[in-house]
Amino acid sequence: MDVSDTSLISWSFGLAALGYMALTVYLFSFGKEWRDSARAKRVVVASIISALWAACTLLAMHGGKPLPTIASAFLDVCRYGVWYAFLLSILSQQQADPHAKPAVSPWLQQLCWLLVATGLGLQFGLLGGWIKPDEWQRAMVFQGLAEAVAGLILVEQLFRTVAEDSRWNVKPLCLALLFQFGFDIYLFSDGVMFNHLDGDAITVRGFVHATTIPLLMLSTERSRDWTSKIRISQKVAFHSFTLLASGIYLLFMAGVGYYVRYFGGEWGRALQLALVFAAMLGLGVLLVSGSIRAKIKVLVGKHFFHYRYDYREEWLRFTQTLTTQDSPQLMGEQVVRGLANMVESPAGALWLREAGRDAYRQTARWNHPESAGIESLESPLCKFLMDSGWVINLEEYRCFPGRYSGLDLPEWLSGLPNAWLIVPLMVGQEMHGFVILASSRTPINVNWEVNDLLRTAGCQAASFLAKMQATEALLEVRKFDAFNKMSAFVVHDLKNIVTQLSLMLKNAERHRDNPEFQQDMLMTVDHAVERMRQLMLQLREGAKPPGGICGVNLSEIVHRIQKDKEKQGRTIEVAISETLVARGHDERLERVLGHLVQNALDASTPKNRVWVEIERKNDKAAIEVGDTGHGMSPEFVRDRLFKPFQSTKEAGMGIGAYESAQYIRELGGEMQVDSKPGQGTRITVLLPLFVIRTESDLIEREAA
Repeated sequence: MDVSDTSLISWSFGLAALGYMALTVYLFSFGKEWRDSARAKRVVVASIISALWAACTLLAMHGGKPLPTIASAFLDVCRYGVWYAFLLSILSQQQADPHAKPAVSPWLQQLCWLLVATGLGLQFGLLGGWIKPDEWQRAMVFQGLAEAVAGLILVEQLFRTVAEDSRWNVKPLCLALLFQFGFDIYLFSDGVMFNHLDGDAITVRGFVHATTIPLLMLSTERSRDWTSKIRISQKVAFHSFTLLASGIYLLFMAGVGYYVRYFGGEWGRALQLALVFAAMLGLGVLLVSGSIRAKIKVLVGKHFFHYRYDYREEWLRFTQTLTTQDSPQLMGEQVVRGLANMVESPAGALWLREAGRDAYRQTARWNHPESAGIESLESPLCKFLMDSGWVINLEEYRCFPGRYSGLDLPEWLSGLPNAWLIVPLMVGQEMHGFVILASSRTPINVNWEVNDLLRTAGCQAASFLAKMQATEALLEVRKFDAFNKMSAFVVHDLKNIVTQLSLMLKNAERHRDNPEFQQDMLMTVDHAVERMRQLMLQLREGAKPPGGICGVNLSEIVHRIQKDKEKQGRTIEVAISETLVARGHDERLERVLGHLVQNALDASTPKNRVWVEIERKNDKAAIEVGDTGHGMSPEFVRDRLFKPFQSTKEAGMGIGAYESAQYIRELGGEMQVDSKPGQGTRITVLLPLFVIRTESDLIEREAA
């Protein structure tokens, strides 16, 4: 080893030794009361042993003598043992419930202590001469890899089981040990594959420990009493078991690779590399396999827990699955997926009852073939599901049909591949539908717990589907309501056109030979045809009148209305103080004002006075339409006026006033009503003025 390597080793393990001594001094500064706790003592012992281990490793790598080498290996095993004891003491805390299980499995504790005992036995075997140095070195490489994997499992389980409010305390500790154990896994796995430890990796091992010491200090400062709320869940047990199985698998494959290389001769190293990559590929395939994951979950739930499911996790996952889609078409698929995931089923389909029908049809499927099966509401299957609310296990039904008395399966159901469970979707006492699930990826005992979970989840899914269908039906009703409202507007306008044409036909008997009347009649018919064409277009496409909002001369509109009513034999008084231009559409404003004038005429006799006045009020145009007719009561004005299908006329629909008020609001105006029974009505329409600038701002500024 050259001088630069020697200097690097000195810096590496020298910093580690000094760092652990500093950590020890820092821990002793907390006082005697803190050091009296069992967990604090383990941290202090781990710090002291780690400092001694770094110092002995430094001596062993400089001198190459056997005694410091054996002492370094011995202290390394003890260091792992103390960390095991510390982590297991935290994980072994009991919950508030005295009957709760500890948050660490007994097999994990036994495995850790077995590794420590094996490591210590190897040291005594070397000292006693029972193990040769070469065999001892190879065994210590495997021992180090196994210890690192077990330590990583404990760190992973600690981080996953600690409560949210305590995770902040242990996060630096978990991060520090993760880097230490992770680096050791790399170091020793490389040694297992290539039959010798990487010198560069050994050199920087001290630096890795030195960089993690500040994290250990920070975690100790945050959690001086090292008490945390620990709980074990099936998710934690699943991940821990998977990690342990992966570690054992890798250890086994590493051992096989070592012997392949040892006995493989010239092809040994090539065969070893091929075996390693094949093992990694096999591990990846196993980890992503849904069947393997399902088998592990069932194994963990069956042998490590009283209950198969973690209901909190299941309910959160199922609710999240249902709320990921707002589309009614995709909601059914999400329901099937959520129920299938609870029992590790790879496929399923949903049958729902459509509105107005007395049968269930397939409306959604997930990894399931399409089925044309239709199940009547009065069929034996539907009656059994509605009466019992049970989850039907088809495998159990085929073996023990007597348990399902009165159940007769339809023929189309036998044609479904791998049909396994039928889950009813109940809303109260009614069945909204049912889900058929395919056989699970791994054998599952469908006991009372599985039945209760599926039935409860089915009720929640049914409520989601019922709400979605109700919302969809409400949207359709609103669409029809909007269409009916538009139709009512069109019918009202058609009524006015028909009234105009009827009046023209009455006058045709007397004036049909008058050329002026004939010309006026043609203009009226042409105008009526154009109005009806626009109404049909609006009814079919919902189109608004062509053109945007522009300036409309109110005087011209009022004079046209006056002239039209004179032809009908009624007189209207018009008073215009000044010519005003308002915002709006010419035709629609004429329709609104014409409707108000017609209402005034209908509410009065030929002897009564009807008038229209136009004046400016600040920045708005005020159009007052008044009459001295029978008027309206305050209750009618307050509660019924400007509402559809409310009118004082015997044959009126109340649509015209409602449409007029709606359009005036769209323009940013308002309508004011002053009416008294027997005295008449005054309706004032306020519209924003359309201001046309004829001079620029520069001219105004120059004039100023």
